[in-house]
Amino acid sequence: MKIKTLLFSAFLLTAILPVLAQAQTDSIQSTKKADKIKKGWNFGGVPVIAYDSDIGFKYGAVVNVFNYGDGTRYPKYDHSLYFEWSRTTKGSGINQFIYDSERLIPGIRLSVEASLLTEQSLDFFGFNGYESYYNPDLEDEDSDNYLSRMYYNMDRKLTRLRADFQGKITGPKFRWLAGIEYSNAKMNTVDIEKLNKGKDDDELLPDTALLYDNYVAWGIIPEDQAKGGKVTLLKAGLVYDTRDIEANPMRGIWTEVQLLVAPAFMGSIDNSFTKLAITHRQYFTLAPQVLNFAYRLSYQTKLGGEMPYYTLPFVYNTAPNYTRDGVGGSKTVRGVMRNRVVGEGVLFGNLELRWKFLRTTLFNQNVYLALSGFLDGGMVTKKHDFDKAGVPADQLYMVENADEKLHLGAGAGFHFVMNQNFVIAVDYGRALDPGDGESGLYIGLNFLY
Repeated sequence: MKIKTLLFSAFLLTAILPVLAQAQTDSIQSTKKADKIKKGWNFGGVPVIAYDSDIGFKYGAVVNVFNYGDGTRYPKYDHSLYFEWSRTTKGSGINQFIYDSERLIPGIRLSVEASLLTEQSLDFFGFNGYESYYNPDLEDEDSDNYLSRMYYNMDRKLTRLRADFQGKITGPKFRWLAGIEYSNAKMNTVDIEKLNKGKDDDELLPDTALLYDNYVAWGIIPEDQAKGGKVTLLKAGLVYDTRDIEANPMRGIWTEVQLLVAPAFMGSIDNSFTKLAITHRQYFTLAPQVLNFAYRLSYQTKLGGEMPYYTLPFVYNTAPNYTRDGVGGSKTVRGVMRNRVVGEGVLFGNLELRWKFLRTTLFNQNVYLALSGFLDGGMVTKKHDFDKAGVPADQLYMVENADEKLHLGAGAGFHFVMNQNFVIAVDYGRALDPGDGESGLYIGLNFLY
């Protein structure tokens, strides 16, 4: 596994070294018209409209408000306020507020989050990547092996409160990081009865044991963790950031190291645990203001203690990003199913080429359109150890000593960007291995990194 990890790192470096050489010697002068300087308050919003036969009609809105002050820092903002409110007719929903500012506390960057996230069909494929066998026939109603469309799902209600602080060490580029993050995860099996309300007989979900139910019954998920729990994380770290623009940098690096400690006395867990998260991102200009290349490499692993199963999927980033489900899905490995790559240690990375093919002014707002092509990958580097004594010998859901390898996804994206910071993103990715699903279409805000 260590060899594969090194090969993946070498692959990334091999891909970007020629780009670096070209970017550093590029002396092409831009002929693009400069953006209009924005001042004061500006906002962008997008409606949330979607439909799924199992979770129902989804509706709501996302709004991102920016304050640019007197404009002398543009495209940097003084304050950013992000709001998302969405619901589905079957009870899932997002209630989220994120505030980010370098001006509220002089000399300190503050990022605050308050979220209530309810999911009645959260992806759950087990642990340790390819050691957990994914069989799409179990979800396929036309298959002789069909069990339920919800077989690889579970229910989660997550409350998260977070406050992160960054301050200068030797200047704005090199910073210290400190923070606290509280989460309360309430876990359960999918409420089949609720999802079946209003359905015709031929659409009803069968009342059968799902993968989560089996994991609880077999003791893979301990009884005292099965319904979730509370965790408080204390954070400390370092950030080195030379990006020219945060939303879509044309040059610079962004590297962060975080140490996360979850003391037992500050949550409902019996044991403390410690986790290390290292993420490096780098950006290169291929054609000024038009074409850039970006890559990201992240390694996140447990250093000690015992991590409850419901904490395993999360990956951690500093502001303006925040805690994400992963690895797999819209924010880590596009095209691969969300939470497909879950263990006590993971490595994931991304390569992305971004082309701004149109720049203009629309209704007095600076606007550009961009296309992108990407290759994402991730793998488990430290397995989650669990009790196998209660697992039936004839079970078909786990592969003992499976050869873990990169879970890969590739695809393309389209971005609408207003005033450099408000970004509507549409990405489509395909998994390169059928064991990771087929494809994913993601519509949301912001570039991936």
